[in-house]
Amino acid sequence: MNLLAAFGAGLVFGIGLIVAGMTDPGKVIGFLDLAGSWDPSLGLVMAGAIAVGFFAFRVAGGRSASFLGGAMHLPSRRDIDVRLVAGSLVFGAGWGLAGFCPGPALVSFASGEAKAAVFVAAMLVGMVLYVAADRLIHGRRQRVEQA
Repeated sequence: MNLLAAFGAGLVFGIGLIVAGMTDPGKVIGFLDLAGSWDPSLGLVMAGAIAVGFFAFRVAGGRSASFLGGAMHLPSRRDIDVRLVAGSLVFGAGWGLAGFCPGPALVSFASGEAKAAVFVAAMLVGMVLYVAADRLIHGRRQRVEQA
């Protein structure tokens, strides 16, 4: 049942991305081009997502289990640190340069879009590099603390 629900949620999310135009890099770059021919339509998509997310997190915060009976795992950290800011900057730069963020890139990749394939490959390389760097930094930190 959980697998079917996950598939259904992913399908609805993917269709929503297509309908909203988030899978079109030109539309996304047009939204980010404030000094040129700015396309504000994705602002409405973002406002809708924020509104849905706001109420969904309010409802989820008062529950101990999901609607399907699984445990609720909501984020507990609320601080802004260097990792959050750096990650946001890298995400924003990638979004602005490529016109894709991860969800729409995966939808476009599944539809055979060549630019999305390049983005997804770069995204996967970046994820692997991050894990390797994080292990190197934390491993070195633990060795220093043990010495």
